[in-house]
Amino acid sequence: MAHPEPTGTEKPSFWQYLAYSYGKRLPKSMDRWVAEDLAGEGAVRRHMIRWAIPPLIVLAPLWLLPAPIYMRLEMTAPIYIWALLMALALNKVWRRHRLARHGLDPNLVDVIKRKKDAKMHDDYIRKYGPRPEDSKTQSNSSPF
Repeated sequence: MAHPEPTGTEKPSFWQYLAYSYGKRLPKSMDRWVAEDLAGEGAVRRHMIRWAIPPLIVLAPLWLLPAPIYMRLEMTAPIYIWALLMALALNKVWRRHRLARHGLDPNLVDVIKRKKDAKMHDDYIRKYGPRPEDSKTQSNSSPF
């Protein structure tokens, strides 16, 4: 199934960006911005920053409890670190989902990696010849 190229060049307003950051779909006119945000340079960093904020807000009230600092750290740090690790582990899955939800090609997530690995793939082709046609089904990092 071919996905259309992103078209719009609009950027979201502050409120649109906030809603978009946590799951809302943006209008079609912002598709190019969405593609760049989810698959462009710094996409993992932006994803991690977005997903570092909600657990911080949830855990912040625990710091108001009357307890020694080490106890507050023992209550919050493991949960926060786990939340960050899960956000990092699932970042490609989440960004693929967001791209698909906006009607864009989920394989855009791998564009930067493909550009970085292009020389290695060209060297492989020169040395061993082109890859078989059936290898294309294994050419993306989609877990599904």
